[in-house]
Amino acid sequence: MTVGGAPSPAMVRAWTRTLLSKAGAKRASLSILLCGDARMRTLNRTWRRKNRSTDVLSFPSLEESSAFLSSSSSFLGDLVIDVPYAARQARRRGHAVAREVRILLAHGLLHLLGYDHETDDGTMFRLQRRIILAAFGDGPDGVP
Repeated sequence: MTVGGAPSPAMVRAWTRTLLSKAGAKRASLSILLCGDARMRTLNRTWRRKNRSTDVLSFPSLEESSAFLSSSSSFLGDLVIDVPYAARQARRRGHAVAREVRILLAHGLLHLLGYDHETDDGTMFRLQRRIILAAFGDGPDGVP
């Protein structure tokens, strides 16, 4: 089952490979679920005790987050993106859903790599900006 408005699996794979490369995690892998509001709300309620939908959830693997630096491939974890939520955010921000999904992929990937914007001094968002710029260039409004 596909979620309306979702980018194709091939596009998501290509974007993810690019982001992994720019984040220095070329040999890492992750799983990605593109879902709707109901499934995201259930996941958010189950795992974070928040009874509402959200744009992206990251579920790190049990492997150490710095394992991606090793020469062998490592599994970083699972990312879940709520496509209708992303579409609403994209409309509010004045850009395409595809751009919003790329931003959410980068954001979730950084969480899988151990970054946390709720506890750092802006490090994660600065790195997110650099990775998105390196991977995809400026957005239509000059912001990655």
